Amino acid sequence: MKKMLLVAICCLFATGALAETQSFQMSLIPDIAIQSRATHIEGVSLSIWGENPQNALALGVVNGSNGDSSGISLGLLANYTETYTGAQLAWIANYSSIKLTGLQWAAFNYAERLHGLQLGFVNFAGASDKGVQVGLLNFMNNTKGWFDNFPTEVAPAMVLVNWRF
Repeated sequence: MKKMLLVAICCLFATGALAETQSFQMSLIPDIAIQSRATHIEGVSLSIWGENPQNALALGVVNGSNGDSSGISLGLLANYTETYTGAQLAWIANYSSIKLTGLQWAAFNYAERLHGLQLGFVNFAGASDKGVQVGLLNFMNNTKGWFDNFPTEVAPAMVLVNWRF
């Protein structure tokens, strides 16, 4: 009996470890979903508004992710994340609060640290390691002077195109 109880407890802990990563998520809002918002999704996420850490293809109206996430995030309205590697594509806005490595395409793009390409009407990078912005208004906050280090960086604010390498 003791061995059966020990085996059952071990199975319970093993099942909990397997539940941390799932291949599919479907949600109306983060709290009304197949998987909890803490579950890491490695596969496909379909949502009206979803919010999971992910290495996935995320399709939704608003896609959110926390922690280190990657993949392709296709949001009808918006995508938001902490750290993202891959492509964020939306009509209205993309937001990365820590770092974006890859592509952002929307009317408004924000990355606290940009390592990649932003395409939109208004693009903002708090800092940039290596980045290019193409849009009507482009801001790179850590570029201090206007054409001081040209051609490796352009300006803190620029129309049409801005970069920093």
